[in-house]
Formats: sequence, C-alpha cells, structure tokens
Amino acid sequence: MPRSRVRTTAAVAVLLATAAGCGDAGGLQGAGATPTAVSPARLWPELTPAASPAYEIGEVTTEVMKGVDVPGDDIRRVDPVAVVRAEIAAHPDDYAGAEAPYRETARRMADCGTGGADARCPVLTPYYRDLGGDGREDLTLGFQLLPDRLTAVRVYTVQRHRLVRVMSYDDAVSAVELAGRSVIVRAPSEVAGYEYRLQWTWDAQANAMLLTHDEMLRTGGRKPSPKPSVSPSASGR
Repeated sequence: MPRSRVRTTAAVAVLLATAAGCGDAGGLQGAGATPTAVSPARLWPELTPAASPAYEIGEVTTEVMKGVDVPGDDIRRVDPVAVVRAEIAAHPDDYAGAEAPYRETARRMADCGTGGADARCPVLTPYYRDLGGDGREDLTLGFQLLPDRLTAVRVYTVQRHRLVRVMSYDDAVSAVELAGRSVIVRAPSEVAGYEYRLQWTWDAQANAMLLTHDEMLRTGGRKPSPKPSVSPSASGR
C-alpha cells in the first residue's frame, strides 16, 4: 500500500476512534482513498507547431452596418428592422432570389413595421445590455432564417458614430441568454440527451465578442433534433 494511503487511513482511523470515544454519532466519516493526480501528457512533441489555422471558424466577425443611422450615438434609437434589412442587403446570396437559402426571411420583411411588431415579421424582440463594460448599452438582436427553422443571433455596438456588428451566429437555437458580458446560445445536438452550449464574451483587444466556450452538456432524456446543430469549431459559422 502506498505510504500516502497508509497515512490517510491512519488519520481517518484516529479521528473515528476519537469520535466513537465521545459517543458522537455524527462524527467524521472516511471518504475513501484520494485519487492519484495525473499530470498532463503532451502528445507527439516532434510535430512542428502550426503558424496559422487550417480552417476559418469565425473567431472575430465584425462588420459596419452601412446605411443604418445611430441618432445621438444612442443604440436604443436604432430601428432593429432597419438593421436586419441592412444585413439582407449586405448578403444578397443568402436572401435574394428563388434559390437563396433564407429567401422567405427577405419576403417577410415586408410585414415588419418599425420595431418589427407584426406576427409574421421575422425580427425578434431586441435586448439591450452593456456587454463591453464601457457603460454604454449594446444591442442583442435575433431574427428567423426562413424557410429553415434557424435563428440568427447578432450583437451590435456603436463605434465612432457607426453601428458595428461584433458577434454573429446562425443555428437551430433552443435558447439564448445574457449573463454578465457574455451571450450564451443553447442549441440541440444530434446526440439524444445532450445539447451544445456556446458562449461569446466581449474581448477588449479584439474589440469584438469572441467564442470563449464551446461544449456539449447533458440535458436528460430529450429526443435529438431533426435538424441537429453543428459546433462552430466544425462548421466555421
């Protein structure tokens, strides 16, 4: 038996004996042997370190939203519908034409008034929170990508009197949360009982929201989604 285990066992025995002598039924109980710590093992140390990524996974996605006014640099005065229309105009291959993947989104924009109040309007309720830590609110906006049952999640901020998109993600979203300076997106997995949990957090050096956590979590016995999510580390979205 290893010496460390002998010492642990002896110490527990003394404590139990002391507790028994005092007649204390609620005394300390032995928790068993402590697992042996295993240090990290570096694999294939002869490999030459990579100097650049082989695939782009969209770590930093920023874009100035052309044609969108920010009156008084107040992001709450920006029209969310105008923001989505600017996105559609900037990416016509995704929205324009009979073969575009999100053509129905572009069609339904005609049902949107100011703020997107109509039930057929694909623009979701906007949320405002200071995600950058500069004391100014940022805009978290979502809109439906149709006819696919996907959701576009975006974060915008005001920089140099311009509206700038600092986070972009499209997926079959099951929930979106704001926590501190982070945006958390939960998406169904093709593995039954699990979901993806993706977290973007503001990074001052990159001046954008960075994907800081990408994990698969157990949720219980939920059935898998018919349109499974793909982790951004694999999809590049």
